[in-house]
Amino acid sequence: MDLTAYLHTFGHYLKRRHGQAVHKLSLAGDFTCPNRDGTLGRGGCTFCNVKSFGRDAGELSISDQIAREKGKTDRAHRYLAYFQAYTSTYAEVSRLRQLYDEATASADVVGLCVGTRPDCVPDSALELLADYQAAGKEVWLELGLQTAHDHTQRRIHRGHTLADYRDAVRRAQQHGLAVCTHLIAGLPGEDTADVHATLETVLEIGVQGLKLHPLMIVRGSRMAAQYQRGEVSAMALDDYASLAASLIRHTPPEVVFHRISATAQAPTLIAPDWCGPRWSALQAIAALLARDGGQGSALGRGWQAATA
Repeated sequence: MDLTAYLHTFGHYLKRRHGQAVHKLSLAGDFTCPNRDGTLGRGGCTFCNVKSFGRDAGELSISDQIAREKGKTDRAHRYLAYFQAYTSTYAEVSRLRQLYDEATASADVVGLCVGTRPDCVPDSALELLADYQAAGKEVWLELGLQTAHDHTQRRIHRGHTLADYRDAVRRAQQHGLAVCTHLIAGLPGEDTADVHATLETVLEIGVQGLKLHPLMIVRGSRMAAQYQRGEVSAMALDDYASLAASLIRHTPPEVVFHRISATAQAPTLIAPDWCGPRWSALQAIAALLARDGGQGSALGRGWQAATA
């Protein structure tokens, strides 16, 4: 299964830019979240298992985490430092600089990916990221939007709005930073038309990368209790694959897909069970793209034509 035949993958993008495979190293800084520390709320978003992130915060230094993560792969010799856990711009800029400097100190770390919330990217953080980019590092700002519908944001207790996202992207664009937006399919109360509307909104605002995720019900989240009470449901594999493939076909070929599904393992994962195996969703999506057309094909701008 060669996904690069059907869509603009992040791996393909990085290999073209850097001339070789580049591997992401997932790191945990000593961050929290305004939706957990009482600034906006407690307990996080309803889908979030707050104990599943940041296990290394206060335990391993960034340098030690990098050494450990490098040891997990022998397929790459260039790396991106990925601050994934919690809200990785939610600190004073002096602290951010300390963490980011440590993460990018090694010559084989060619870039920095920073995951955060749209309402937690002050200009000082954007200026700092722009400094790393000006120094020659690959920099991606990853924004967890999840949905463009404010009523859904309220339902899942995100604590921010689409307006916050618009503002964050506008200011990131002013600093010349690439934005990768996270979207979740299958959120409670949303149908396929709602997810397509979210994609259209994100593309209209302007984005360089996308991450698609199915809604996963995980232990320790408030949504787990809602799932047990029958208040929310998980998508079937066929439904998710069909929706993801359609979203990909409606995405311009220049947009980079950093991810088109997600996985979790027992005992954390409650549902859907197909999110356990890594390849189930990828194979199903690839089969639909092979049959119906790849990225951008619904727009008349197919990925194959773009790279020919």
